[in-house]
Amino acid sequence: MPTMFERVGGEPFFRDLVDRFYEGVENDPVLRPLYPEDLEGPSEHLRLFLMQYWGGPQTYSEQRGHPRLRMRHVPFPIGLAERDAWLRLMLGALHAGGLPPEDEEEMSAYFRSTATQLVNRVPTRRAERTP
Repeated sequence: MPTMFERVGGEPFFRDLVDRFYEGVENDPVLRPLYPEDLEGPSEHLRLFLMQYWGGPQTYSEQRGHPRLRMRHVPFPIGLAERDAWLRLMLGALHAGGLPPEDEEEMSAYFRSTATQLVNRVPTRRAERTP
């Protein structure tokens, strides 16, 4: 059974996916403040991680160690607005990739689940009432 990495065409698919995603991040008022001025590093990290996760080369772990997604994202304030903005851009980039529906749905489900797991700022009841 081929891996998702193989089914989507390998590295070129993931390079294009991540490029489309970061084109959106560049001008997104919610996400852009979370990233450094130069998006090249985060773009490379995401591309390598996604390739590895979906069955490609283990370059991400060789260069950066275990992914530890939650730990790596703790320094960044990720609330529901950030999660939703990230998903909007990533799912849009994914949809533009022209995958067969079953592959797009599998990847979409992963992105939805993982984005929610990375939320680390949840408004309190008191904060919700503050204008």
